[in-house]
Amino acid sequence: MANIYRILSLLLSYPSADLQAARAEVETALAGDALTRAIDKKRIAPLIAAISDTDLYDAQERYVLLFDRTRSLSLHLFEHVHGESRDRGQAMVDLAAHYEEAGFNIAARELPDYLPLFLEFLSTRDPVEAAELLEQTGPILSVLRQRLDKRGSVYANAFWVLEALMKHPVNSAAIQPLLEQDEDDPTDLASLDKIWEDEAVTFLGNSGDAACGPDRLRTALRAQQRSVHHRPAAGEQ
Repeated sequence: MANIYRILSLLLSYPSADLQAARAEVETALAGDALTRAIDKKRIAPLIAAISDTDLYDAQERYVLLFDRTRSLSLHLFEHVHGESRDRGQAMVDLAAHYEEAGFNIAARELPDYLPLFLEFLSTRDPVEAAELLEQTGPILSVLRQRLDKRGSVYANAFWVLEALMKHPVNSAAIQPLLEQDEDDPTDLASLDKIWEDEAVTFLGNSGDAACGPDRLRTALRAQQRSVHHRPAAGEQ
């Protein structure tokens, strides 16, 4: 039986040729998942198509503009609640320890709070535990969904499904502080430069490779390889 968390983890990852080539496999797995509602399968289908039918370069550019160059849409969960504070480092340590205790191993360079990684972890848990853990991120996921909806992004569909997987609706009072945060513009290069200058927070007792710095560096390098002036057409995000 397919696992919806694993499917969403793949679709929210950086687009690759392998992911595009796996379209038929992903669609088959989704169709065969008896635990996913028909309405949610219909929501995921356009995202699969948008990733697979788009030129790989353009799919990657769209992803970078949304998630790597926009802090308000970051797929690193603790970015939205801890920012660059030292509390984020401790939260990383705690989450990494939770993974380890559950027998879920991650690579040294992977940040524990990266949403696709978190969803991959949930795919290894029983449905009840997975839903409970997912609900802990509910306010963040709801805000991301609303922001993506405002941009007309097909990626919002994945977050609609994630909210549907929760047993309880997200408390509107819990998301208000997050909604009040400013939304940054991925084409505002001056603001982006300021982000790169922010102090990196280290975790897991290391400095350098295991810090938030390398994540920013990977983002900067990916963005450098693409035109900063390219913007997706309306409705194509």
